[in-house]
Amino acid sequence: MFALSSTALLGLALLASPTDATEQVPLPTCEEGTRYIELTADAPSKPPEVCIRPELTLNLLFDAKLARVVVEGRERFRRVKVVDDTLMLVASEALHDGEHVRVTVHFEDGAAPASATFVLVVHPSQAERQVEVSRHERTVASLRQGEQQARAEVQQCREEKARLQAECGGQVGLMGLIENGWLDEKDIVAKVITLNVTRRPGNSLVAQKVISYRAVGPEGRGRVAVKVKLFNPGTVAWTPTGAALVGARQEALTGLTVWPLEPIPPGKYGSITVEMNATEREARGTFMLKLWADEAGDGGVTLDGVTFP
Repeated sequence: MFALSSTALLGLALLASPTDATEQVPLPTCEEGTRYIELTADAPSKPPEVCIRPELTLNLLFDAKLARVVVEGRERFRRVKVVDDTLMLVASEALHDGEHVRVTVHFEDGAAPASATFVLVVHPSQAERQVEVSRHERTVASLRQGEQQARAEVQQCREEKARLQAECGGQVGLMGLIENGWLDEKDIVAKVITLNVTRRPGNSLVAQKVISYRAVGPEGRGRVAVKVKLFNPGTVAWTPTGAALVGARQEALTGLTVWPLEPIPPGKYGSITVEMNATEREARGTFMLKLWADEAGDGGVTLDGVTFP
């Protein structure tokens, strides 16, 4: 007879959660690929925001040479380099999630606008790597490139939607996992990694127990998950709104879902599970798990040393 361990059953519960329970968590808007910003002669009421991550390079490309650049908190950047019409920035680990840094560039040609200000926002998981800034109308080639990029993103969303509908539209529960190829002789594996993870200073909650899971699916696909039992030592409720798993190269795994998005009352325990699609190769190595909330001044939860079985 085919028997399931309690660990496997817990893993099944995670992977077979209702669709509405693992709905994608909204994150601040950060564009993938090349981003385009058009400046006008009148200064905008709110400077454009650009997502950055520590140790990842951001290239700002302008349509005119730069005379000078003013970077707020210059000492917290590992590299600030200006070459003609290009500004390269590499933030250091001294910048923390949620921080805003103002950068002002002054153009050499004297045309309007003579300067432009941007706000760099340290995002928990995403970063914009290249931004093209223009003070004039974009060229036909530039518009076509942006259109092609948008089409590719739409197609990717359609394919992901079709995959999710195929997986969720048939059988559910144990039968659904078997029929979709997520459960066979390889089973679902899990391990307790509480002693392996390192808690960073300033965490809002205390991680009491951490378990990681891996399920091997058909055609090389796979899923991984991390379940964290948290204690809220504060005086107000803490409600998770987002999560990220960041690798050693500061690259984040994509397509995360978080459940449940329910508040953890002060003085109480709560559990949060982060799940995503990841092949065995993508989930290798050590990751940093980040959980955050919308409350102002919240330090969130950051755990280093997360691995998967």
